Amino acid sequence: MMKTVLVIGGGVTGLSAMYELQKWKKEHGKEVRLVLAEASDELGGKIRTVKNGDFIMESGADSIVARKANTMSFIKDLCLEGEVVFNNTGRSYIYTEGELKLIPEESVFGIPASIESLAKSTLISAEGKVEALKDFYTKNQTFTKNDSVGLFLEYCFGKELVEKQIAPVLSGVYSGKLSDLTIASTLPYLLDYKEEYGSIIKGFAANKDKFQSGESKFLSFKNGLSSLIDAYEQKFEDVEIFKNTKAVSIEKVGDCYQVSFSNGEMMAADQVMLGIPHTEAEKLLADYELKKEFGQLKNSSMISVYTGFNIPDHVLPLEGTGFITAESDEIFCNACTWTSRKWKHTSQSGNLLVRVFYKSSNPKFPQLQEMTEAELLQFALSDLKKSLGIEAEPVVSLVTDWSGTMPNYSISHPKTVQAIESQLAINYPGVFIAGCSYYGVGIPDCIENGKRTAEKITSSL
Repeated sequence: MMKTVLVIGGGVTGLSAMYELQKWKKEHGKEVRLVLAEASDELGGKIRTVKNGDFIMESGADSIVARKANTMSFIKDLCLEGEVVFNNTGRSYIYTEGELKLIPEESVFGIPASIESLAKSTLISAEGKVEALKDFYTKNQTFTKNDSVGLFLEYCFGKELVEKQIAPVLSGVYSGKLSDLTIASTLPYLLDYKEEYGSIIKGFAANKDKFQSGESKFLSFKNGLSSLIDAYEQKFEDVEIFKNTKAVSIEKVGDCYQVSFSNGEMMAADQVMLGIPHTEAEKLLADYELKKEFGQLKNSSMISVYTGFNIPDHVLPLEGTGFITAESDEIFCNACTWTSRKWKHTSQSGNLLVRVFYKSSNPKFPQLQEMTEAELLQFALSDLKKSLGIEAEPVVSLVTDWSGTMPNYSISHPKTVQAIESQLAINYPGVFIAGCSYYGVGIPDCIENGKRTAEKITSSL
């Protein structure tokens, strides 16, 4: 009898898995039914490009880490080489004490990569700089990669440098407090540098080429990141795709699974991949033990507001591409990307497009969640007026609310994921979890995870 493989979730992880499954089916001449079920009316999950007038806006993820993409084949596989665009490089600022201050050159995530970088910083005091020099003479005796990255950095550099220069940048990239994030889930090489060179600064200096700020670190596509999703969809010749089809329960019946959908349909599947957020995955399996483990996984939230103006983007400081906010009573956004400056393809006319971010760690966040889109827009415009002096009215705007959907990798995260996988293997063999809730939030991480999950499915078939 023909086997059925069902992938639930049409985000990039699910699409990557399905691409690999189809490839395997063709190469090995297998008789397998491949089905993809997506709850919304379009594929892509957290990747969605919105075009409005001259502007291209990303309602979710806005780029792909170039270094990771370069070691993978998905751009070539999907025939997207001619569509790739890279970010314009520029300096980033921290908004603190009522002004924009440059993040020092030769720093990585705010961490000094040379003595000069530390000496020239305008973000920390002379005392803070002296304290940071202890990086050269402290030895690591207790820290492992499963320990807090915040505590490790404080141990190496002292409190002031971490709080005023590193934390705003690093917390901006990895959602959550540095004290709650592990070295392994953020920057594992910091510990390697400390071990090998006796100093993180020396480690960066010795590995300078990897962190050259002159080269573009991120990539996208001429028509936005949705090009990636469209390319996957066009490659599916032997896949049944059901949109507006939300899975509501999975029941084990003999050796296979009975999956029910919100539209009343049912389907029997031999293998099921759950490429959906863990909050949705846990609802599908009526299993108390699994529920307990799923409950250990943490999510945070984020609201972003795009505003496009009928003014040229050179009204902003020329060498900059955005700022991060340190503690401030004047403005409330956590960060602001000068999108039209960073990504030329997003503004055909060269007019100003900026994106402002508010995170759930923000004291104002509960208030923001109660606001309408019009109120959120006014709130963001107030921040832009105070920080950048922009008083113009926007010609386009886009508000996106990712409440409760931003994975937070706490210190216990790897253990929890392992426990879920073990329980699934015992009680639900053939059901697999995949996606950013578990294995890394970047687009290349999700693609790689989809591929690995497809390999698990094909080996068990």
